Amino acid sequence: MTRCFLILILFFVSGCIHIDLLPGGGTLKEATLSGEGEDKVLLIDISGMLTTGKSSGILEEPSLPARIKEELTKAEEDEHVKAIVLRINTPGGSVTASDLVYHELKVFKRKRPVPVIAAIMDLGTSGGYYIAMAADHILAHPSTITGSIGVIMVTMNAEGLLEKVGVQPAAIVSGPKKSMGSPFRPMNDEERAIFQETIDHLFEQFLSVVKEGRPGLSMEQIRTVADGRIFTADIAKAKGLVDSIGYLDEAVDLAKKKAKLEEARVVTYTRGGGTHQNIYSRFDPPQIGPIGFPQVDAHSLFTVLTGGTPQMLYMWMP
Repeated sequence: MTRCFLILILFFVSGCIHIDLLPGGGTLKEATLSGEGEDKVLLIDISGMLTTGKSSGILEEPSLPARIKEELTKAEEDEHVKAIVLRINTPGGSVTASDLVYHELKVFKRKRPVPVIAAIMDLGTSGGYYIAMAADHILAHPSTITGSIGVIMVTMNAEGLLEKVGVQPAAIVSGPKKSMGSPFRPMNDEERAIFQETIDHLFEQFLSVVKEGRPGLSMEQIRTVADGRIFTADIAKAKGLVDSIGYLDEAVDLAKKKAKLEEARVVTYTRGGGTHQNIYSRFDPPQIGPIGFPQVDAHSLFTVLTGGTPQMLYMWMP
């Protein structure tokens, strides 16, 4: 019995036997969702909050930009990947995360000029719409909410809260603007103007991306719809923000048509574990909700003291 156990251990050590004890880890693996044949339509999922941070939990997964880059690199090396469908379901997120994903898609298209179809599900707002600008065609689900073109800065003023709990923060700075945006004091007009200038610059970047992605719209038309408002699918189509309205399987069919494929397998990439039976598998709902105000306890007070940095977001935040 002991001898058999030692032989089994040797097989594991030598790599002859491999079992994923922690699903979600390791290298990317291909999973077929439907269809047959050598040619492939790759389904890439872009859902939830757009952030450059790694996901939290028992299993450490790469950040969204890192995952997208890894998937696109794998697709670039696979000559049988003939088209890509982006399944977008996000309210947006950080400016940098949105731009990184957009950039990686543009780089991929220069290297592999295959059709890229964006299929917007529940939400494709702000940063989600920004990413869709890298696609050749944007299809919105009939119940899609999209738009919210703009930038928002999130900060807070915790001065009153700190006074109530008897805390007096002090900062020693090298210049009067070094602590601008601090949650420990009100923002003055000059500081607000500086932040507004930064937001305006990021907004112009957003507009230029939309202009490149929607060449049929003039900049005047884009500015008209870029006041932060959201649109239903039919209104977005009427205003030229999306190309068509339909369902995810129609986006797949459109990808095949643009790639001139009679038959193809719809595939996705996974890190092992889980099931992928169809194009709706691993369909994560977008996370969106109101900003909560901290309760007065030691933990939340520490959060206020250490996490008050303003954030620049391409995000719909009602």
